Amino acid sequence: MLLPSKASYLPGESVHIDVSPAGHQRRLSVSHLGVEVATTDVPSGVHRLVLPVLPEGGYAVALLDDQHDTQWTAVEILADPVSRLRYGFVASFAPNRDIDAVRSHFRRLHLSGAQFYDWAYRHANLVGPAEYEDPLGQPVSIDTVQRLAGGLRDGGTLPIGYAAVYAVGKDEWPAWEHIALVKPDGTPYALGDFLQLVDPSDPAWLSHFTEDLRAAVRAGGFSGFHLDQYGWPRHAMRTDGRTVDVARAFDTLIQAVRTALPEATLVFNNVNDFPAWVTTASPQNVTYTEVWDPHHTLADLAAVATRSRTLAPTRPAVLAAYQTVYANHPAEVADLTTRFTMATAFSHGATQLLAGESGSVLVDPYYVRNHRALPSTLDMLQRWYDLLVAAGDVLLAPGLSDITRSVVGGLNDEIDVIGPDGITMSHEARPGTVWRRVVDTPHGTVIHLINLTGQEEAGWDTPKTPPPPVTGLRLRARLCTPELPTIRVADPDRSPAFADVPAVREGEHVEADLPPLNVWEVVFLPR
Repeated sequence: MLLPSKASYLPGESVHIDVSPAGHQRRLSVSHLGVEVATTDVPSGVHRLVLPVLPEGGYAVALLDDQHDTQWTAVEILADPVSRLRYGFVASFAPNRDIDAVRSHFRRLHLSGAQFYDWAYRHANLVGPAEYEDPLGQPVSIDTVQRLAGGLRDGGTLPIGYAAVYAVGKDEWPAWEHIALVKPDGTPYALGDFLQLVDPSDPAWLSHFTEDLRAAVRAGGFSGFHLDQYGWPRHAMRTDGRTVDVARAFDTLIQAVRTALPEATLVFNNVNDFPAWVTTASPQNVTYTEVWDPHHTLADLAAVATRSRTLAPTRPAVLAAYQTVYANHPAEVADLTTRFTMATAFSHGATQLLAGESGSVLVDPYYVRNHRALPSTLDMLQRWYDLLVAAGDVLLAPGLSDITRSVVGGLNDEIDVIGPDGITMSHEARPGTVWRRVVDTPHGTVIHLINLTGQEEAGWDTPKTPPPPVTGLRLRARLCTPELPTIRVADPDRSPAFADVPAVREGEHVEADLPPLNVWEVVFLPR
């Protein structure tokens, strides 16, 4: 296995790659969007390599071995790693926990941020004694929190502490019930039977909350905070009769946290997109959306990602789309479902909060109830995350524009992918079709092909039928120069690197036969 020393590197940092020693010489190749930019021999017995200095961007890394299959990984060099946040999670902080497996897993999947879920002593009193039980009885050691935070940071992952922005437990309630958010009958809004909600914009609460966050930075070693809310109420009364517009109250809170912690990475949870129309203008770093019904189809996921990128074009978009299929179906079925979810998110410039711990996936909003993934699932996730990193310059960078309806079909005749008889191409995520989109990027044109043939529905968390590979797809693009353009194709189930495909001239157009389409294929026409 190839394993980078970090999930993400800053410009100028040494990029180290761990390799399994072998008794013969091999070769390491580094490519950027299909162009080899560095190569080095790997002598027998070597177990760590240092790559040459690389410019900012994402790179595919291959260990070429004549005696075995090629091994792959990817590396990213970014001045602002949050700009392409690949979010993971940690949810166990028991005393004396061994953290090495967590660190390796985050490096393997290039997870550049880690949400420390339910690490705190109490929701309204984050920092407690050296060891304690959290409000739901999970053991927590601040030493474990600190070691995880430090170890992940050393591996290029930002440790992000969880903090609910307006939740108060029973022990702290007497001090805050005077600013409770209440229903028309005067009953406080509550989560279950152990948390009540308060006005997040109340000045006294803001003073307490921001000081609590400062103390949490000192106690836990966090680089920032995941600011959580529960998606309701939207408007509410306080016990003193004042009306609270909760969306605007969240903005007030985020501004106060930014003032108190100017250097912190802040991730606010927009539950079902509420209230992204406000918080995308707030001084925080990520457009993060926890997805619930009625967002149940791949098209719904695509719409959320698109809105996120449109409302905040320079910020990363992260979807918390919990794959409950892992808890209810065999791994191979859940893996296929997740591949469609990732294809949709990644092709729309978003990432998915899914993987974390030392090899688990999320199946529930209470992250302690995560699902231990099989090795086959982790191998699949590595392949897909490798491509996400290696192709990050055309998948996640600012400046992406969906131009499908301007160049494909009808009178456009600029770019299209033509299917063989019996295959329907679609602009939309429709069951039984090949979902085809064209995106303009700073590096060139990208065509995304997602294989929904064989599917009778298009839910993002519903079991999928293995799609038959689609053969005979042909790219057709209008030429603007006399030279044949370069055409490259990548498929995460093959490798994270783009490979050239031959093109031929057909009048004013260029045409190229594409490889068989499995789940997702990325076709790239560099400028």
